[in-house]
Amino acid sequence: MSNAMAEYEADTEQLMRRVYLGVREDRIDPQDVVALACELLDWFPYTDAILEVVERNPAEVPRAEMTALGRRILDDVGFDPGFDLAPERLETLRAALRVVARDLPTRGIEGEPEIEILEDWFPVGAGVRLAGGERLNWGGPVLPNMCDDPAMAVTSLAILIQESLLEWSWQVWPVCPRHDLGVHGSERDGAAVWWCAGDGGHTLAPVGELARARGCRRPK
Repeated sequence: MSNAMAEYEADTEQLMRRVYLGVREDRIDPQDVVALACELLDWFPYTDAILEVVERNPAEVPRAEMTALGRRILDDVGFDPGFDLAPERLETLRAALRVVARDLPTRGIEGEPEIEILEDWFPVGAGVRLAGGERLNWGGPVLPNMCDDPAMAVTSLAILIQESLLEWSWQVWPVCPRHDLGVHGSERDGAAVWWCAGDGGHTLAPVGELARARGCRRPK
């Protein structure tokens, strides 16, 4: 990558972050929106929002309308705020891990797992570190946009943990006792469940309730 392109990408990223925060906190700076639109004109396909911003006098654009234009530009370029600019995503992911962790004792795993932000991945995502120190991130991390919905966050974590444990130990988990088949984390009717493909498909248990479905006493 040339120095000019690297500098352009860094400048554009900073402008997108400032516009996102302005939209999020309802304190948009019209000059940030204009500067972002002008930067994108040179390298990004024109969109209606970009053209509207560069063609209008920002002093004549009401703040609410400029905020909406800033949001549209961010949507047009696919800007994702990650975990750092949208910290509620990380809280959703941590809450999701508390749900999935209730099932881990059925696999013989004790202790409290933790979310681990994987800064060396691109895009930055999250994995899981078990109490014993094992890192679970097989198949790629949980991305920030998977944490906008609690059920998606639980499902994504269940799949990540399940696939990582399989790669780590070559032991299928969980298993449907009725069909002797490995089940998979899945989102069904807006809920995260362990789904078995046997007999046309059925829910073995909601994620977090595996011990009860298997007739086990959940460890205190």
